[in-house]
Amino acid sequence: MKKNTRYNLLLALSYSVILITGMYLGYKFLKDQGYTVEKTQNLADSQAQKKDEILQIINKKYVDDINTSNLKKLPIDSLLHELDPHSAYLPPADAEDMGQTLEGNFEGVGLEYYMLNDTMFVTGVVKDGPASIAGIKLGDKILRIDTATVSGRRMSKDQLYGRFRGKSGTGVSVLLLHPGSPQSKRLLVTRGKINVSSIDASYLLNAETGYIRISKFGANTDTDFFAALSNLKTAGMKKLILDLRDNGGGYFSAATGLADQFLPDNKLIVFTQGKHQPRTDYMSTGTGIFQQGKLAILINENTASASEIVAGAVQDLGRGIIVGRRSFGKGLVQEQFPFEDGSALNLTIARYYTPNGRSIQKSYANGYDAYKRELDDRMTDGELTSDRSSFKDSVQKGEGIENRTAKITKTPGGIEPDIFVKLDTAGYNTFYSTLMSKKILSDFVFQTLTLKYPSTAIEQNLNTFKLSENDFKDFTNFLQKKNILVNFQQLNAAKPVILNNLKAILYRFYFGDVGYYKAVNPNDAMVKEALSSLQ
Repeated sequence: MKKNTRYNLLLALSYSVILITGMYLGYKFLKDQGYTVEKTQNLADSQAQKKDEILQIINKKYVDDINTSNLKKLPIDSLLHELDPHSAYLPPADAEDMGQTLEGNFEGVGLEYYMLNDTMFVTGVVKDGPASIAGIKLGDKILRIDTATVSGRRMSKDQLYGRFRGKSGTGVSVLLLHPGSPQSKRLLVTRGKINVSSIDASYLLNAETGYIRISKFGANTDTDFFAALSNLKTAGMKKLILDLRDNGGGYFSAATGLADQFLPDNKLIVFTQGKHQPRTDYMSTGTGIFQQGKLAILINENTASASEIVAGAVQDLGRGIIVGRRSFGKGLVQEQFPFEDGSALNLTIARYYTPNGRSIQKSYANGYDAYKRELDDRMTDGELTSDRSSFKDSVQKGEGIENRTAKITKTPGGIEPDIFVKLDTAGYNTFYSTLMSKKILSDFVFQTLTLKYPSTAIEQNLNTFKLSENDFKDFTNFLQKKNILVNFQQLNAAKPVILNNLKAILYRFYFGDVGYYKAVNPNDAMVKEALSSLQ
């Protein structure tokens, strides 16, 4: 199996919560986070006026000196790519989605779905949201939305997306079939404001070690984090593992607010500076509620921007240990300039620097396309999967952060971990990739395992539940019924991965995101390493 193919498979798996079970209708994750959205006056809306306005803004605001006369003949997207990889033009729909995502709310009904064969199958319902209040439940099959038949037609995601979206207070009619019921039922759901926390999971791994996973830095992340942290402390937490893997960033202020929870008063968290932006220091306030306990932060190659601000501050100030792999390397700050038609310009106005003055932005000197391929290059050259015999962890097990060796000040970009954990590729073969692409694991869970294992049976044995050999045999039979050409050698090689992910999908169906992480964390190499390092 080619390394790039293997990497793409592993990257897809890391987002399996979304890819496997669909998404909140009316809500989608950012492709590239890390923006400060400082909305200014509305600007002109014609394309010619937009380009002129964009060039003026570049002259007044861009992080570096730039000769805009060379950019005048280029289309908007192309001229922005000439600047840096993160300055971007957003069409109206994308600008709206970004605002809703970072604000942590949207207007809709609040449910998740999965297209099981050709049927819309409900896999998640927001607690106390409009769908829940109306009576929609896990496992329901939605047949019609208003006058549109959505099941039995093999509709694409683009055709389905947005059918539940609409202004709060407006109604949407839903025809559905409850599990075990012979007759369909029609419900009227009144749309409302749906609040989505950026805290994916928060729970105790053991009696004194808490685990919090954050997917993005939105407007309410520091508030949500404070609440999660407080609950864990009340439950007896003395040590914390903060999981920032695959967190692409978000609001700058949310990152500094979160870092503040760990630091004593008057410590430099980060500073920003640009050609037209004087240096601005962001200091801790000393009001954080976890200034003393042991701390480990998990990062990987998809940890970017605001996440790197937190990791860099904790590392430079010796507040905790960083476990994982080198982060993405995005150290550019964007400001958003909106246009009257709802589109917007996200322009890089500054760079940010860690307390020790490190700019973690990786090079983009070879152009936009090379920049996008950089993570693939890490896989190709073995950075992600090697044992890193030449890489000396800056924190030796059992010695603690006070014995941290001097960090390398010049890196290829990103935050280097104190303790390196390689990407585990065991079991991720071509046949497993085929199963993932055909969504076979999810199909098996929703068609078979949810009928065999009710939530009550699992909840009683949440920490010890395992899928059996008979379950794996049932899965093999399921493949053959689906007319999948089985490579038994690769199937058996992937067996541990398959069983782990089947369990994770089942747990998420019944217990949400926290259930998913309770299923995968016991076998997670980074979590294990962090637990060991916090002893």
